[in-house]
Amino acid sequence: MTKTIYSKEMKDVLASLFSKYGFNEKKAKLLAEVHTENTLHGVNSHGINRVLNFIEQLKLGLVVKDVEPEKVESFGCIERWDGKLGSGVINAIKCTNRVMEIAKENGMGLVALRNTNHWMRAGYYGWMMAKKDCIGILFTNTEPNMPAWGGKEAKLGNNPLVISIPRKKGPIVLDMAMSQFSYGKMSTYKLKKQFLPFDGGWDTNGNLTKNPEEILTTKNGLPIGYWKGSALSMVLDILATLLSAGRSTYKLGLESHEYGVSQIYLCINPNTYDDLALQEKLVEEIITYTRDITPTEPNGKTYYPGEQSLINKIKNQKEGMKVSEEIWTKIIDLINP
Repeated sequence: MTKTIYSKEMKDVLASLFSKYGFNEKKAKLLAEVHTENTLHGVNSHGINRVLNFIEQLKLGLVVKDVEPEKVESFGCIERWDGKLGSGVINAIKCTNRVMEIAKENGMGLVALRNTNHWMRAGYYGWMMAKKDCIGILFTNTEPNMPAWGGKEAKLGNNPLVISIPRKKGPIVLDMAMSQFSYGKMSTYKLKKQFLPFDGGWDTNGNLTKNPEEILTTKNGLPIGYWKGSALSMVLDILATLLSAGRSTYKLGLESHEYGVSQIYLCINPNTYDDLALQEKLVEEIITYTRDITPTEPNGKTYYPGEQSLINKIKNQKEGMKVSEEIWTKIIDLINP
């Protein structure tokens, strides 16, 4: 069962919830804004559906609410930060803003963050950069939830990757996990009691399956592109760990819960080049060329990364967001037990 919630109501309710659990007014509103924005974009799995899990991590002490991320080392346009196990969202916003400052000054910047937590929808920070006319490349490691290709046990994280590009007609924002389906997306299918449209991982018998519940149990997702996704996942983990001097997927897997992950924020300032009109022309040329296709379905079309996300937001702002009635009720009950 679903119910319709508008963005203002969701922001107000979530701000009250986060305040109750010890965040100051500014941080509570920021967390509420991010969870609501993610839901507006149609990514309930990393918006409203992730709230209860976040509260549980707070109760377990895995997320520390009253800390601020700290710069620990600086190497010109490269910086290392320590998230001190604070909110992944708040840490990510701080580092996104910081790396944009560096890029505006130097043309390019990199912030490597260690000891942080789940940043919810990775694409949120790509949208932040694109809206500020910056190119962004961001990624995180995770607990083990995919096998290295050729093996059976989960040894790799699905390590979400974001690449964002500013554009006048709407930013281009790629937001993808290294697994065929993100674990948040599989949780959404499970909540709806639906099977995945394609195989998404292995069941308890070691067979590929479309059953999200079995994959969530085994934590053995299918890498995108099989061996290629496996290799890309490993490289992203190595880079995040190496540059931040933080914890790897291996170290994360030694714990019973995922916390203290490592992340990379890379920003390029396109204004460094004196040819913005040409840049816009080249981007439109590529998109136009890609759209000029014979569709596989009647009235079908291709989409650039982030286009459907923007369509979802416009629709949900007007019509309200469809959310799980069960999850919404549990959130309300946490505020008014």
